[in-house]
Amino acid sequence: MRYLIILFFLINATAMAQKKQIQELPFKSIPESSKNYESGNIVVRMIEGLGYRYYWATEGLQTGDLDYKPSDSGQSTKETLKHIHGLADVLKNVSLNLPSISPAPNQSEDFVELRKQTLNYLEEATVNFKNKTPKELAELKVIFERGEKQSSFPFWNMINGPLADAIYHTGQVVSFRRSSGNPLPKGVNVFMGKTKE
Repeated sequence: MRYLIILFFLINATAMAQKKQIQELPFKSIPESSKNYESGNIVVRMIEGLGYRYYWATEGLQTGDLDYKPSDSGQSTKETLKHIHGLADVLKNVSLNLPSISPAPNQSEDFVELRKQTLNYLEEATVNFKNKTPKELAELKVIFERGEKQSSFPFWNMINGPLADAIYHTGQVVSFRRSSGNPLPKGVNVFMGKTKE
């Protein structure tokens, strides 16, 4: 009997640890800043700011929020999230100097999976950009591949293109959710990168 009780507690503890691990997504808060201002670390901080904004812009979204459109001709919140997912994929691919395939493969229709994948792409990009020198950044390209066609752009285009665009559209999600009656959770502080819960 004693062994059964011990086995029960071990199984329960393992299941709880796995559940906690599954639920924890990156960017609930902005990680501690780097000690140096290497070019790569500045890019990392910009992506961390995006990740934090995206995490909280998408936290607690309901079906009504995802379906919300500001007008008949506009994109819904979910369509906007799919676009941000594609932009996060580009950021990840640039960090690896890989082409971004269009249309984007592996884009889930499930909101929970889409959100998780977007945040994980952003986290992967931060890991890859960390401590990169100006020379290393200059060697990276923004590469788009559609069928047999490939086009390549300098790293600068990633900053004013996909990165800035993802921040812009994350702001739209915040506006859309406010309009659909589900504003950002209280305590989100983008300046500090922390949320009072």
